[in-house]
Amino acid sequence: MFFAKLFGRTTNLDGVHRLYEAAVMQAREPVFYRNFAVPDTLEGRFEMIAFHVFLILRRLKRDAGQSVEGALSDGRHAHSHDLGSELGQALFDLMFADMDRNLREMGAGDLGVGRRVKAMAAAFYGRIKAYDTGLAAGEAALSMAIARNVFNETDPALDSSSKAAKLLARYMAECVVVLENLPEQALTKGEAAFASLPVMVPAP
Repeated sequence: MFFAKLFGRTTNLDGVHRLYEAAVMQAREPVFYRNFAVPDTLEGRFEMIAFHVFLILRRLKRDAGQSVEGALSDGRHAHSHDLGSELGQALFDLMFADMDRNLREMGAGDLGVGRRVKAMAAAFYGRIKAYDTGLAAGEAALSMAIARNVFNETDPALDSSSKAAKLLARYMAECVVVLENLPEQALTKGEAAFASLPVMVPAP
C-alpha cells in the first residue's frame, strides 16, 4: 500500500489517519469562517488545518522533550520505539500527501502541484516556529502570530481580525491544555481532543 511505503511498517496507520481526520474535522467547523472571518478559501482552510495539526504535533513531541520543528527534522531517523516522533512524522507526511491529492483533484498540473506543496510545507514550518514561540511568550505574541498567519494582518491596531486573533490565541492555549491531559496511549490510537469552539461576540 502507498501509505505503508510512505510511513514505514512500524507506524500505526489507523491512528495516524484518525489524528489527521480529527484535525481536519475541527478545522472545518463553520464557526471559524462564519464568526471569525477566516477566509473560506484554499489558503484559509490550509491555515486552520495547519493550526490544528500543529497542536497535535506539539503534544506528540512533548514526552520526547523536542520542539515540533526539531522532531520533524529528525523524524525519518526515529527509532521504532519512539512512537511520538514516528507518529508525528507520519502525520506531517499524511497532511501533505492530502494537500497534494487535493490540488491534483482541483486540476493543478504536476509541476504546479510540486511547487505549491513544497511552498505549503515551508509555510507550515514557519507556522510551527511562530506558534511555538507565541505559546512560550504569551497571549499577545501568540495573537500577533495568528493575526499574521491566519488573517494576513500586520497592523497590531485593534480591529475585527486582531480581536479574532486574540480569541483564537486563547482557544489554542486551551487546546494545548486539553491535549496535554490526554494519555499517550490515547494519542497512539488516534484519539485527539480539542477545547470547546471559541465564541466571537458580535460588536454592539
